[in-house]
Amino acid sequence: MKLDIIATATFGLEAVVAQELKELGYGDLKIEHGRVEFKGKERDICLANLWLRSADRVRLKMAEFEAKTFDQLFAGVKEIPWPDILPVEARFPVEGKSVKSQLSSVPACQSVTKKAIVERMKQKTGIKQFAETGPLYKIEVALLKDIATISIDTTGPGLHKRGYREPGSTAPLKETLAAALINLARWKPDIPLIDPFCGSGTIPIEAGLIGTNTAPGLNRNFAGEEWPQLGKKLWKASRDEAFSKINKDRDYYIMGYDFDPKAVRISRKNSSRAGLEEAIHFQEQELQEVNSRKKYGKIICNPPYGERLEEVKNAEDLYKKMGKVFNKLDTWSFYVLSAHPGFERFFGKKASKKRKLFNGNIRVDYYQFFGPAPPRN
Repeated sequence: MKLDIIATATFGLEAVVAQELKELGYGDLKIEHGRVEFKGKERDICLANLWLRSADRVRLKMAEFEAKTFDQLFAGVKEIPWPDILPVEARFPVEGKSVKSQLSSVPACQSVTKKAIVERMKQKTGIKQFAETGPLYKIEVALLKDIATISIDTTGPGLHKRGYREPGSTAPLKETLAAALINLARWKPDIPLIDPFCGSGTIPIEAGLIGTNTAPGLNRNFAGEEWPQLGKKLWKASRDEAFSKINKDRDYYIMGYDFDPKAVRISRKNSSRAGLEEAIHFQEQELQEVNSRKKYGKIICNPPYGERLEEVKNAEDLYKKMGKVFNKLDTWSFYVLSAHPGFERFFGKKASKKRKLFNGNIRVDYYQFFGPAPPRN
């Protein structure tokens, strides 16, 4: 039986996630705000979690129905065959959201959903109270324009949690967004890449994972691994297949620079955890020293935006400096993520293309400056 699977996405990245699914072999995609739906089997839940680079998480869609009243919501949720899905010891917390719907109280929707699930479970099992000490099945009730979508999270911690970042460290750029920036720049493993503000190394590392065809989810666990329906054998087979597809038999030109020696040390550690120490070169270097002997390439970066007034002034000075330094690489292409609405003015050049995205809750633009195409061999 085919399952309805949802890959959730940050606003603006739905098309990127859809393209990744197409490259994984999935068709008949349904692209909506914040998500891409596709059909699959149990194995495809494993593969989507392991391989999707720009999605936030993978959810199993259980039902979709109109719910203008709490009675309709209760009946629709209770209709789902929960005893066939949830083990009696399962933990099944309910989270929710509501947009442009008559049922606007999210806590009330969560409560009604939980009650409906419990009632259906009671009817089949005869158990009056569930201990909820087993595997996690986090259920979501999402209402949009009075349509309720009931789904279960198969991922656990978001897909940006790759497992290579130094424990306890934070970064201004999620791994999923970094991967999207690289894909939007149409970078390929044979193209030189420089990030002059590498920080903890996220953009170069994500490029390294793409370049070596390494599944980004290989070094972490997922909520669905504890589900008896999927089974550890299925996850192991999917992992083994992913490991067999890694290809490091090529030369890479992926460079990460930062003026902060601590950032460079962290980048190297993160790169090593990702198994990419041979594919990426990190170096302490000031912006004005950035250069390359390579004729063609791409700079992909997320320079500081600045939030307070004095930081904004510093960012503007930095953008001016970037314009002068990048222009020396006049046959390269530049891709810059910035929240500053006047970035182009300070950079000194109008972007070839601009794309609206979100970095967390910050509205940003992805400025794309296209250089000349390399001559064909």
